[in-house]
Amino acid sequence: MLARVTLAACAAAVLCAPAHAQNSVEAFYKGRTVEVVVGTLPGGGYDLYGRLVARYLGRHIPGQPTVIVRNMPGAGHLRMANWLYNAAPRDGTVLATTPQSIAIEQVLGTDGVQYDAGKFTYIGRAAPVVEVTYVWHTSKTQSIADARMRETIMGGSGAASPTVFYLKALNMLAGTQFRVVAGFRGVSETELAVQRGEVEGGTKAWASFKIDNAEWLREKKAKVILQYALERAPDLPDVPMMGELGLDARATQALKLFAAGNAMGRSIFATPGIPAERAAALRKAFMDTMADPELVAFTRERNIDLGPTLAGDGLAQIVKETLSVSPEIAAEVKKARGD
Repeated sequence: MLARVTLAACAAAVLCAPAHAQNSVEAFYKGRTVEVVVGTLPGGGYDLYGRLVARYLGRHIPGQPTVIVRNMPGAGHLRMANWLYNAAPRDGTVLATTPQSIAIEQVLGTDGVQYDAGKFTYIGRAAPVVEVTYVWHTSKTQSIADARMRETIMGGSGAASPTVFYLKALNMLAGTQFRVVAGFRGVSETELAVQRGEVEGGTKAWASFKIDNAEWLREKKAKVILQYALERAPDLPDVPMMGELGLDARATQALKLFAAGNAMGRSIFATPGIPAERAAALRKAFMDTMADPELVAFTRERNIDLGPTLAGDGLAQIVKETLSVSPEIAAEVKKARGD
């Protein structure tokens, strides 16, 4: 069970601190600039949430520093993560968008990882990233039970994409019979193929699917049969999660490791070694930002998912549990992913 840290507990860490600690945090940040570094090019989910946080965070940090965004793309977030761990100032002036697979890549021994994910300072999560697998209404597969009984042809993009390796992992670890037709250039091409009857379904982020494909859901043209998460999306209470489908205990643990990245979601982290009182202030400021009426109104107007939020200690716990998986489970995941 993942540990949860409430907003009240997070706030108490600062509110109950000695006055001199609060004053020193305010004095440190007053007149300074705080960076939020995004490990991708402008555009896309990481950039969206990085800029969303940066827009409102400064008003909630003691001393009200200026907050700016800097993009540092490269090597699937590795360039940014390695820089944050090895070169960025460790004083609380540099934050970043957390790669969802920050701990998973370390566990799997991915080439180029030059950090210890357990030593970063985790600030907070704006929202989990829940991806879903859906099927078209004409498909004879309308549930995971059906997918275990018959071959179901699904659309996906590249081999390294979750739209492909999630389904292959389920075949190996959950007994499904998905056959993935890869090579579609993104979810839009997959959706056209679904409507033409070339494939029976696909995989997409739920936040996008329920907006882009609202008509499909409303008219029951598509059905969501699976979600990739460690906790159910509030609006998908009856849809099974990937980690519930393992054929045995080892398979279940492997599938949960896949879903750990989704639980990290759109979150913010920082360097190791930040003074404790500044780390506490940043965590409280993040949670206050998530409750900022202007931010809440902004996200509602633009249909941007917000919450369920998670405080920094909760993110750190996800990372800790991910890093503690056995080599045997890691090997299962690598095999299922096709590494």
